[in-house]
Amino acid sequence: MTNNYFEAEDLAQETFLAAYEHLEQFDGEHEKAWLCRIAMNKCLDFLKKDRRRVLPQEETVFLDFADTDTVEGQVLAQEVKWELQKSCENLPSPYKEIAVAYFCEEKDVAEIAAEQNRNIKTVQTQIYRARAKLQKIYGKEQMPWGKI
Repeated sequence: MTNNYFEAEDLAQETFLAAYEHLEQFDGEHEKAWLCRIAMNKCLDFLKKDRRRVLPQEETVFLDFADTDTVEGQVLAQEVKWELQKSCENLPSPYKEIAVAYFCEEKDVAEIAAEQNRNIKTVQTQIYRARAKLQKIYGKEQMPWGKI
């Protein structure tokens, strides 16, 4: 329903958490239908939320705020890159290494997987989670170049 592997993975976890939290409401019959209904409701709620459209989904979104044709824009773009580098380096392992390679050094997933001797799916998952951690960081504190 989400057309996104990583979002579906998160929604599956939310489904089982919601089922556990509401276990006392379960009557003991039709457990498959009850669980499927929770999953469907989680997916529908996800699709209704505007947060998917508000959060930046591309790594280049931060650079869009700077006009690199001017000296001020070039300095601002460099500041954005420096802030992103600093934020990536403050992430816990293994997200730190993945984030620096992907967001700062602009390596592709296959290249990172080969360098770090990891599965491509593992690297993709870690990039997704590193991106979510960075979005939380940028969402909680005021950025020097304005709100996203």
